[in-house]
Amino acid sequence: MAGIPGLRGTEHIGFTVPDLDQAERFFVDVIGCERIYALGPFIKDDNWMAEHLGVHPRTVMRELRFFRCKFGPNFEIFQYESADGQAAQPRNSDIGGHHLAFYVDDFDTALDYLKSKGVEIMAEPTLSKSHSEGQKWVYFRSPWGMQFELVSFPNGKAYEATATTKLWHPADPSK
Repeated sequence: MAGIPGLRGTEHIGFTVPDLDQAERFFVDVIGCERIYALGPFIKDDNWMAEHLGVHPRTVMRELRFFRCKFGPNFEIFQYESADGQAAQPRNSDIGGHHLAFYVDDFDTALDYLKSKGVEIMAEPTLSKSHSEGQKWVYFRSPWGMQFELVSFPNGKAYEATATTKLWHPADPSK
């Protein structure tokens, strides 16, 4: 079998935010994650930061915080003081562009909740077609502009009717 021996899945997703306190309020108070622990600052006067993290050697990692969000991967959220400037938040079409998708059991209730919290919802919800038929989704943004997705397919997706291997599903993580 090809691949990393012993691979179990994604343990955490790491990303950088401009304001760690603002991010914590968003992930804890709006999304419903739980902060587990924090570390930092990390200040190095050698090439450790460049060699280990691929950033300018004088960059300071002000702090990192780990969060657990129900049954998905953990989040490792960083705040840096970059020694050579910072790029803007990438769009999905940019190299390195990304979004995080949160699966919910009741899409409409979850969407109403996000709206009640003043979260920016991007356009109207979409009903997927083709292999993803049965799925409903919409993008939303954090206060700093990072994109997220709210997604639900409580009766499955069309591809599952003939698939021998199915995508991992947070509502049934044992499969």
